[in-house]
Amino acid sequence: MKTELRTSTSPVSLPKLSLFDTSQISLPGALNGCLGTPDGACIEKLLHQCASALENNDVTLAHMMWVLNNVASSIGDPNQRLTSWFLRALISRASRVCPSTTMNFPDALQRNSSRPLSMTELAGYVDAIPWHSFGFCASNHSILKAIQGHNKVHILDFSITHCMQWPTLIDALAKRPGGPPALRITVPSLRPPVPPLVNVSSEDVGLRLANFAKSRDITFSFSVLGGSSSKSSTHVHFDLERLMNHLNPTSLELKDDEALVVNCQNWLRYLPDELQGNTQQAPSFRNRFLEIIRGLNPHILIVVDEDADLDTSSLKSRITASFNYLWILFDALETLLPKDSCQRSEYEADIGHKIENLIGFEGLQRIERLESGIKLVERMKSAKFLSIPICEETSKEVKYLVNEHASGWGTKKVDQMLVLTWKGHNSVFATTWAPFGSGPSGL
Repeated sequence: MKTELRTSTSPVSLPKLSLFDTSQISLPGALNGCLGTPDGACIEKLLHQCASALENNDVTLAHMMWVLNNVASSIGDPNQRLTSWFLRALISRASRVCPSTTMNFPDALQRNSSRPLSMTELAGYVDAIPWHSFGFCASNHSILKAIQGHNKVHILDFSITHCMQWPTLIDALAKRPGGPPALRITVPSLRPPVPPLVNVSSEDVGLRLANFAKSRDITFSFSVLGGSSSKSSTHVHFDLERLMNHLNPTSLELKDDEALVVNCQNWLRYLPDELQGNTQQAPSFRNRFLEIIRGLNPHILIVVDEDADLDTSSLKSRITASFNYLWILFDALETLLPKDSCQRSEYEADIGHKIENLIGFEGLQRIERLESGIKLVERMKSAKFLSIPICEETSKEVKYLVNEHASGWGTKKVDQMLVLTWKGHNSVFATTWAPFGSGPSGL
């Protein structure tokens, strides 16, 4: 997929107050060795010091950023490239904390702006590494097992990849012994304002799926919950209350003779976890969402997400966890694409969008609120869902897909989860659930 870069070339400025007077500042002794030595441990120390300086209005902040600027490189090794995006996020945060006269880091920050992809480009985007396709495969195979014997299936799809998962499922359903079921897919009109973006509306995506299903002789319908959608953008407001209000049997047109499937791919992390209401006694949006889904009594619920804890209130802890986790993607891209690849720069810009939100914002403005698979499992149990074991056949299908990619990728089972790994590091988890007292016994 050869495309132009989705980043602008406008440098972002850093505030220049007395806080940033570096004339008489020296680096802490433990960090002096970091100059010219861009290893991960050293960079992590520098990022940690920057976070401390930001939180405490410490005069060493500008000096730390100066060192990071000399370490960072958008065309360097994975650590250097990742550092360049953390530096961007730190400068962006500092510029809001101290909005005064400026001091430029000319080679540091270029504000990233995602360019909408065509559907063909999106297919290349999700297929390049198994970050998304792992979840697609685990989900689709689990759905196929769960809906055996059902003649009508309704999928409620909460995801950020614009239905890219479903052609493979439609193709598999067409080959089902005894004939395929009638298939209905419902997507919300609202999605989190995050990459990947596409240059078509959800309705257009549905038309393409309908044409594909017709070519496979499958009865198919597609609907957008809550009205029509526009082309995706990172500037669209994600109205969670409006979304919640549409999640009811009437709006969804649920039918007793359909097997309801709820698919959550990289979705729950965008639902705030703070308690709601003036007294903070009402459940968070995340828990409310799960309560509502349980009330719909789905035949199966699939939850797939990235496997890391990035929702701590401590900036220092969030930076450390984010750096160690997001290194996985930068390292994986190093094995796939050359340093000057436009496609690689586009992937990294999208990760940069995540980093800027994780590091640059607090409160409800920080929409990236990732929790680990282990914490998700506990949350699901508290929400009165029962884990459905992922069967060996599904695990083998997923492993076969992952083995088509670079040798660093692997899979493993951890308790109720199937986990994608990169060089042994947990990357993405997949889980399957049903409300207590219902659902299939093993997928």
